[in-house]
Amino acid sequence: MVTATTVDFEAVIGLETHVQLKTRSKMFCSCKVEFGAPANSLTCPVCLGLPGALPVVNRQAVEFGIRVGLALNCQIAHSIRFHRKNYFYPDLPKGYQITQHDTPLCFDGVLELPVRDVTGNPRVCRVTRAHLEEDAGKSIHLEGGTLVDLNRAGTPLVEIVSAPDLRSAEEAHAYLTTLKRNLSYLGVSELSMEKGSLRCDANVSIRPVGEARLGTKVEVKNMNSFKSVANAINFEIQRQKRILRAGGTLHQETRLWDEDKLETRSMRSKEEANDYRYFPEPDLTPFEIRREWVEDVRRNLPELPEKRLLRYLDDFKLARAEADYLVTERELGDFFEATVKLYDQPRKIAAWISGELTHALGERNVALSDLKLEPTQLVELIALVEARKLNNITAKEVFHAMLGSGEGPEPVARRMGKLIEASGASEDPAVATAIAEVINEFRDKAVKDYVEGKEAALKFLVGQCMRKLKGKVDPKELPPLIEKAAKG
Repeated sequence: MVTATTVDFEAVIGLETHVQLKTRSKMFCSCKVEFGAPANSLTCPVCLGLPGALPVVNRQAVEFGIRVGLALNCQIAHSIRFHRKNYFYPDLPKGYQITQHDTPLCFDGVLELPVRDVTGNPRVCRVTRAHLEEDAGKSIHLEGGTLVDLNRAGTPLVEIVSAPDLRSAEEAHAYLTTLKRNLSYLGVSELSMEKGSLRCDANVSIRPVGEARLGTKVEVKNMNSFKSVANAINFEIQRQKRILRAGGTLHQETRLWDEDKLETRSMRSKEEANDYRYFPEPDLTPFEIRREWVEDVRRNLPELPEKRLLRYLDDFKLARAEADYLVTERELGDFFEATVKLYDQPRKIAAWISGELTHALGERNVALSDLKLEPTQLVELIALVEARKLNNITAKEVFHAMLGSGEGPEPVARRMGKLIEASGASEDPAVATAIAEVINEFRDKAVKDYVEGKEAALKFLVGQCMRKLKGKVDPKELPPLIEKAAKG
């Protein structure tokens, strides 16, 4: 007998992603869009919803929305209109939000994910719609009260709604990373979850495996990273399973993710569409999207990551992992290509970017543009290694030292005392002294092992000499000198 305690459940997940558009002004007024401005300094009668103030559609926001739709393989509507979505929050001064209800700008898209299904085919997630709307302000909760900053109210958003095609937190994470990668190439948003320009809500339900009907949906909010989204989805799946297996009932609701406790908690019962009392925005007439406009936007789209990936594999013969990494962000790929134009060694350049450059970005938590690293500087550094004026170890030290300094690698290396002199190691008395010290220090173990034929011991001895010499010689010159001293 099959009971709720023994049945296998599967998750059904859909994501609603809000992308704040990087326009100069707000969606329906001329107020500036700027993060970090003094509270309530970027407002006007329109975005405050004062009587008599009339909205005007931001053309650039519509064009950015078309870019997003085309990048997600969506159909673009011939005409659109805006609606009022009525609900009250303290950070939405009008008491309604101007959005799109049944006439979205973009619809019927698809996103291929970098994961495979059980048959080995790429998983695909449909994009139901991508529509334009205005953002609300921001509530700042403090002990003893709540403050409201309305600078963000009216900022253009595109909301991207996926179909309920995702079946795990891992697939949801893959969807979000692929979506962000594609959007990053368009230049329409900063895509920063920390600044709020990228936000995601997850709709999660479960149902018995094989069941076609959807289960009771729970919406999860307040997730500030893709990792948090995955954690929240995993928690919610397990919470819903526990309730059903215990004979309980799930209720449609909105829940908040608590990052400290790593759990969701109930916020409010979930409204249905009719609770919002949508009706056409009376102050905005229907807006025509001419085919010529769409095709002009299409022609001016940048090369998107899927096409760039294939080109890197075919033209530069990169390994798949290297190519995958270089297309994660447009800025990385642009830097790679600019460097290859100066020095036709794509594999070496890709190794530096995926290795030391990535390490520097993560360590400093900055964007590539913040490092002020020029392609010419990386080429000069590689050339110093090729000329044996730096070895691989000292080249890495010089690379990190020159970031943000504006100096090229040679003056930095010279100031650090890392440049290898033109004379060979065999003629350098400092090399002879270092080798003698290492031989004497490790005679009973490493030297003995090397004499007995253990090649790994030689690598150890070379490393010890390089440490004493602070990397100022070419390590390739040391083995015969060490061999002579060890066996002499």
